[in-house]
Amino acid sequence: MTDRATSENRNFTGSCLCGAVHYEVNGKLREVVNCHCSLCRKHHGHFGAYTAAEKHDVKIFNNKKQLKWYRSPGKLAQRGFCKNCGSSLFWDLDNSEELSITAGSLEQPTGLQTTTEIYVRNKADYYQLDPNLIKFKHGL
Repeated sequence: MTDRATSENRNFTGSCLCGAVHYEVNGKLREVVNCHCSLCRKHHGHFGAYTAAEKHDVKIFNNKKQLKWYRSPGKLAQRGFCKNCGSSLFWDLDNSEELSITAGSLEQPTGLQTTTEIYVRNKADYYQLDPNLIKFKHGL
């Protein structure tokens, strides 16, 4: 895990809306980062809110192969979502040891906090940034 703030080492669970894809994380989760890039906004319908875990700590249960991966042309990452209900679940950067997980797909309570906003130069015009969060014009 990177040196960014993380949760306690424990078990977390999450799923898509219909329950066809669920997952467990046995380890630490990074605090939540809001991504304002245009790709996240189009994928989520708003900015994306992600935590992350070491890939070896994540176990995905893919009932009837409902987890679908989408790679944007020319991009170095793929997005995982349920092809049944459309829930956004994961963002996977090529050659990374971490898997980003949508914070909203986690079962509550998580104990996580939103700490950072990235790609703020790309934010949409219909909302304001949180003045209390760390901001980056680009990614981390």
